[in-house]
Amino acid sequence: METKRQKRDPYLWEALLSILGLIVFISLAILRYETDAHVPILLGVFVAAIVGLRAGFSWKEVETGMLDGITNSLQAIVILVIIGILIGVWILTGVVPTLLYYGLKILHPKIFLPATLIICSITSLATGSSWGTSGTIGIALIGIGDGLGFPLPVVAGAVLSGAYFGDKMSPLSDTTNMSPAMVGTDLYTHIKHMVYTTGVSYGLTLVIEIVLGFFYGGGKANLESVNQILAGIDAQFTVNPLLLIPPILVMALAFRKIPAVPGIVIGILAAGILGVIFQGNTFGGLLSAAYGGYTSNSGVEAVDNLLTKGGFESMMYTVSLVICAMMFGGIMEKTNQLRVVVTVILKKAQTSGSLITATILTAIGSNLILCDQYMSIVMTGKMYAQSYTDKGLHPKNLSRAVEDSATVTANLVPWNSGGAYQAATLGVPTIAYLPFNFFCWITPLVSMLYGWFNITIDPLEEENELTEMAAEQGAA
Repeated sequence: METKRQKRDPYLWEALLSILGLIVFISLAILRYETDAHVPILLGVFVAAIVGLRAGFSWKEVETGMLDGITNSLQAIVILVIIGILIGVWILTGVVPTLLYYGLKILHPKIFLPATLIICSITSLATGSSWGTSGTIGIALIGIGDGLGFPLPVVAGAVLSGAYFGDKMSPLSDTTNMSPAMVGTDLYTHIKHMVYTTGVSYGLTLVIEIVLGFFYGGGKANLESVNQILAGIDAQFTVNPLLLIPPILVMALAFRKIPAVPGIVIGILAAGILGVIFQGNTFGGLLSAAYGGYTSNSGVEAVDNLLTKGGFESMMYTVSLVICAMMFGGIMEKTNQLRVVVTVILKKAQTSGSLITATILTAIGSNLILCDQYMSIVMTGKMYAQSYTDKGLHPKNLSRAVEDSATVTANLVPWNSGGAYQAATLGVPTIAYLPFNFFCWITPLVSMLYGWFNITIDPLEEENELTEMAAEQGAA
């Protein structure tokens, strides 16, 4: 008769073995063999599963962890697929070419990078979505930057810096709402407290983009390239200001708090109607572009490279990567492997600075291991909430640290759903744009410095005083 093994938490070395296995497999695949990360991640899943079984978890529990991880990623997968459809349809119908055309006419090379940062910041503040910003205005700015002669990783960095600024500061953003909810503070207290760190990070990023604009911007050859792209667009599409309606509509719907999926679908339908009117598109052509994307045959290489993309099919690589990554993250959560590592970290965090640093590093590590920013926010927030209370720190310090790390660093990890999505959408590898995505790696550094120098690290007593004041005012 088979005896049932007693379940226990994994030992620290076991949990670290799973993490190390994932890192080694992916590093070998990407850096040594220059191959895809899918199978290496599955090898990491295999190691994590063995550790879970060794700790006494049943195969059913391990399998449930994998499936729960995939389930948690379904919303992201749906958005991925719909964005792929949007890109294909918006190119076919002339929406993206029109954005490119007018952008190339208006934006001067020397102001292009700071303008890109500001445009994407405003868009993401209005919509609350970094993914929506990069998937709409972002792909147009990538094309404009390419036409102006900027390296695409530099442009992608400016796009994502602006997109994630709005994602972490907009009251419409899901991450901005999720972070305070996980730690026990309110939305506007959270946003107000983030201004201190985010303002410094954004200011530094803007200065860097201005300097880079003068370094890369403006040249005769670049302007000749612009004219070639304009001619290539003219040869394939009818450019009309009315084709700007779909992106404006998507942003307006998001500002009205319409959920992302129906808002994007309405943008696709609006583009389809305009495409029939201005480009003579057929229903069959729209369906083909929605599934397989658009293939440009202008004869101008720059235009063909820019406009051959999109479609449902184009996102399948990214979707499969997300599924593999979430299988690993689900096992790590279900079998308590990540919690074991964090418990050891908490024993070392004796000061406010070390606690905030540990929070930020945990969130970044969660993005590396769990492969999804939402899981990183939830897990980091829940794990550290009691520690901040024990040290007499206001929960808004924790919600800020979580957003200063989990939200902005997800897109810096190639196998994270954020990094995979942005690379697929913008057509620039994550590793290539990472050094130029200044806002997203400066922000956690600034946040850690604020912790160590005790800048705007507010005590818990402040919350108690405000509660007492509110009660007194209510009684009066």
